[in-house]
Amino acid sequence: MKPLYSQSMEMLRDTANLFASKELEPRAAAVDMSAAFPQEGFNGLATLGFTGMTINEDFGGSGGGYKELAVVIEELAAACGSTSTVFLTHVSLGMRPIYRFGTDIQKKRWLPRMTAGKAVGAFALTETSTGSDALGLETIAVSDGNNYVLNGAKCFITNGTVADIFVVFVTHNRALGYSGISALIIERNTPGFTIDPQTGSMGMRGSSTAELSFNDCRVPKSNRLGDEGLGYTVALATLDSSRISLAAQCVGLARGSYESALSYASHRQTFGTHINSHQAIQFMIADMATEIDAARLMTYRAASLCDANPPHTKEAAMAKLFASEAAGRSVTNAVQIHGGAGYFKPSKVERMYRDQRVTQIYEGTSEIQRLVIARSEITNPNHGMQTA
Repeated sequence: MKPLYSQSMEMLRDTANLFASKELEPRAAAVDMSAAFPQEGFNGLATLGFTGMTINEDFGGSGGGYKELAVVIEELAAACGSTSTVFLTHVSLGMRPIYRFGTDIQKKRWLPRMTAGKAVGAFALTETSTGSDALGLETIAVSDGNNYVLNGAKCFITNGTVADIFVVFVTHNRALGYSGISALIIERNTPGFTIDPQTGSMGMRGSSTAELSFNDCRVPKSNRLGDEGLGYTVALATLDSSRISLAAQCVGLARGSYESALSYASHRQTFGTHINSHQAIQFMIADMATEIDAARLMTYRAASLCDANPPHTKEAAMAKLFASEAAGRSVTNAVQIHGGAGYFKPSKVERMYRDQRVTQIYEGTSEIQRLVIARSEITNPNHGMQTA
């Protein structure tokens, strides 16, 4: 059996683990309490070259694939969920569509600032009226010479209050359905573009979220990614790869809560003995360890497929579904093992319990992942399981 990590991946993991434990974890509770964007953490990720991951050196990136990215995200999420969300959104949602679908001119214009961490990226798809039908868009772009004129709004946009560069999905004609959708690159200071913070989230409180409004906002057609009407393809391809990043985040959240529970159970005593000697606790620990391992393997399989470039929609959806729900069970067990101590702030597992919940909602709810998987199985019942 091939080892899970290559030597270079082990070095990458160690670097990310050291940074996360020294720089992120000590600040995680304060980031959560203040709901402040983790700027110091993001700057540190840029210094390490992590903000340029998966992007070719020709555009200022540090290279690597989604397996390497998954290694880093797991370590970050085990320490600070908010920072991991900021990071994966920047890399997987902000830069990825530009890198994959942009022209060389577009890549050279926007990616170097993003890879260096000097510009934060965001992905604007969701609207208030669309829900899980995220591509039933109402934000409309009307052609006017060399420009589009945009009117509409987006909501729940991660990194929205701090982002400099947005990939925004619009429709030219709702009657055309998905074939009428395009993806546009829009910079923060574009006239007619307004950003309003959305506050009060249950978890991931350091991950800034915003509502975006477009009021006769003029965007050059040269900012369009690919041909007009290619936006549906851009969105689905981006979500396929980003769900792998989210699965890695879930593995990190599950592992962080597991490690906290394991440590607590080793010194907490009841009835004259450490609670890790009680069978009920041991069974929870066994279930957590097993599901974390399985989630990691599913994530790496999907990442390997993404890097090798065959279709990986089903495998990414499976990884995201299983890892997010496994993380939910892990954080629940971790709070249970801690008992009352895990229910109150500043308990790490209390924070992780809240942080984890959104992973079963964003970038496709668990129900949407099940639809994606089922449709793949029904359409291709005999294709078997892909391996990279």
